[in-house]
Amino acid sequence: MQLIKKCLAECIGTFVLVLFGCGTAVAVSCSVSNPAGYLITALAFGLVIVAMAYSIGNISGCHINPAVSLAMLISKKMSVKEFFAYICSQFIGGIAGGAMLFAMFPPSSGLGTNGLYNNNIAATLLIEIILTFVFVIAILGVTSKVQNGAVAGIVIGLSLTLVHLFGIYFTGTSVNPARSFGPAIFAGGDAFANVWIFIIAPLIGAVLAAVIYQFLADKNPEDEAAPETAVKPAVKKTVSSKKKKR
Repeated sequence: MQLIKKCLAECIGTFVLVLFGCGTAVAVSCSVSNPAGYLITALAFGLVIVAMAYSIGNISGCHINPAVSLAMLISKKMSVKEFFAYICSQFIGGIAGGAMLFAMFPPSSGLGTNGLYNNNIAATLLIEIILTFVFVIAILGVTSKVQNGAVAGIVIGLSLTLVHLFGIYFTGTSVNPARSFGPAIFAGGDAFANVWIFIIAPLIGAVLAAVIYQFLADKNPEDEAAPETAVKPAVKKTVSSKKKKR
């Protein structure tokens, strides 16, 4: 039952991310001719993460991203069973978000999908790998200590805003396979034909981030966040400290 609740939270969180993030990109006409649209869209994605982190973070850890879940799996913060349950839920949420965008905007709007940089697959892959690496390693760092729980959602949201500010010009910024897949299947055309890039690249970036972070970080079991948790509530440590005083 607990896993079902976590999966539902992940589905809802991913749905909200796709709807509000990609929906904002369409609504403000995010393009080179409208630089303000870049900032607004980046903030929209970041603010969704902050909102979801403090609403479902204590339920599922607020991954809402298969790349983040893969990094948590490699870091041994979740089981294989949980990992597959999470990514299924995230893709369902992404598809639901894409369906809502399809109902709200014409497919010709692009529905906030991603695109190749200069029609270059290799360059697009590299950019998305780097963007995801930066995003995921920030998540691993801020969630590595329980005492960061109070600010983790804000840090992660700002990190997503950062990678969007840089990446939107090049690829529209994915760093999230579920976020890319949902709108792409409804937009069709090149967006759907190229969506595999925005599934593979974030996963590679997440693996690199997890492996390199494990190598760089000093391991202290007492400081590590609980399994499967991306955003850990800070209240647990306070409770445990009160018990010790008694």
